[in-house]
Amino acid sequence: MKILYNKYFPPKDFAAINLLGVIIVRKDYGVLSKEEINHEIIHTRQMLEMLIILFYLFYILEWLIRLVQYRNRIRAYENISFEREAYANMYNLSYLRKRKLFAFVRYYKKKND
Repeated sequence: MKILYNKYFPPKDFAAINLLGVIIVRKDYGVLSKEEINHEIIHTRQMLEMLIILFYLFYILEWLIRLVQYRNRIRAYENISFEREAYANMYNLSYLRKRKLFAFVRYYKKKND
């Protein structure tokens, strides 16, 4: 997994972003923990399952739906099913070994208020 550091990207509200399996970390955030890296690797697995393009389409669509639902961009982000799965399992470093295909689907209806 490639990790790049950038002064301006991602936005200040976020430490890192995973683009096509490359983790971009905001330089002023510092070094990612192994749990944060695991979070991003979970996203890479999600991307591969959805053939990358579909992952981004569904991610943006769900964020827009959650934005209408929560009227807050951070809460909308926190409630995207892909993020729920990654946050719920980031501290389990062996999660990906037992993870079932399309596991994020379980997180669509689960509320994260």
